Amino acid sequence: MTSPTLPPSAAPTPRQALLRNHNFRWMLSGGLISMLGDQFTLIGLPWLVLQMTADTRVLGIVLAMLGVPRALFILIGGAFVDRHSPKQVMMVTKYVNTALLGTLAGMVWAGTLNLPCLYALSLGIGLATAFSIPAGTSMLPQVVQREWLQPANSVMLGLRQLTMFAGPLLAGLMIAVLGTGHEAGALTDARGLAAAFALDAFSFAITIWTLRKVHMLGGKPAMPAGASVLGAVADGLKSFWRDVQLRTCLLYWSAVALLISGPVQIALPVLAKEQAQLGAAALGSMMAAHGAGTLLGMGLAGAKPHWRLRSLGLTLLAVDATVGLLFMPMGSITATWQGAGLLLLIGALGGFMQVAVFTWIQRRVPPAMLGRAMSLFMFIFMGLAPVSAAATGWLLRAVPLNALFLGGGGLLVAVVGVALLATPMRNVNDGPAAG
Repeated sequence: MTSPTLPPSAAPTPRQALLRNHNFRWMLSGGLISMLGDQFTLIGLPWLVLQMTADTRVLGIVLAMLGVPRALFILIGGAFVDRHSPKQVMMVTKYVNTALLGTLAGMVWAGTLNLPCLYALSLGIGLATAFSIPAGTSMLPQVVQREWLQPANSVMLGLRQLTMFAGPLLAGLMIAVLGTGHEAGALTDARGLAAAFALDAFSFAITIWTLRKVHMLGGKPAMPAGASVLGAVADGLKSFWRDVQLRTCLLYWSAVALLISGPVQIALPVLAKEQAQLGAAALGSMMAAHGAGTLLGMGLAGAKPHWRLRSLGLTLLAVDATVGLLFMPMGSITATWQGAGLLLLIGALGGFMQVAVFTWIQRRVPPAMLGRAMSLFMFIFMGLAPVSAAATGWLLRAVPLNALFLGGGGLLVAVVGVALLATPMRNVNDGPAAG
């Protein structure tokens, strides 16, 4: 019976009730701190390699050391988390990352870091990430009630994009300001780089404490004790392959990841270093603009969820063709605002489609297989990123920077054309799979 002292209008909304939940607030605060700290390493690591060697091949190898173990183990990590507690797996990865990033910060500051050590530390961070990603995405349903999942995901995703806006900007400024006037051996910007890695290590240490405050609600069905982890992964892959529209989208996204992820990770830092009027602060500003655009696009997708060009597939193709055209002039920019403007638009288009694509997968895939489907989706972009990064690093030794951006954008437009004319992409709709 409704209390007479509480009118219906005073009942809290799901989001208000969620933010009053102490369990979710502990998870939210820890996630915010960790996501913000991650941005300092994402900016600092490529800048560190370029300061150490100025060799794009080495940068490609370091990023491959981060990405290859993540790609190889993320599907296994998702199945592994299904068998164990996500909180326990997440806790172990946070201890590991705290130690690895703390070691990296100390060696940069002392001037004792060499390439073999950098490769080993990058490999360890990448392996830990392969388990932390599925653990983090599996925790939320065990932290909040089922009816709060949608607003909880909305809050977490929005904060993630805010950190992608603020984090690179703060990281670039920290490296530029603190790096002045201190050198460790032949390494310039050593003080700023060490501070960036130390801050990320500290963020992991803080989130160990916040994660201990999170209480798991339970109720998540566990994988049978005798079930094979590799068998579960194989069953999921077979099921996804039989769905023609899902298979088409997965193959298409693979091509997009190969063409775009490498130039973003490799060519943008090289562009910032080669252009005298740019630098670390400019790189941080451009990446922050991309994060702000992504947040803007996600907000627009929430406000206009039915915006389509006849179908979801045609909308996706139109957006990617536009992204390819915007990507082509990136190699010719001469000022920070030009790159920031282009990346703001690219991020807005990508953010809009990211919400639409995630919703499409969630509606199309049976709930019992959704975890493996989302792991496969992340595997495509995270797993192919190091391949694209390594290829970009080698190409830049023979191809001018502006030609790389022109070619990558042009190839993306060509892939869109092939998908439009020769695949079922244009027929992909928002509804569930037939049958």
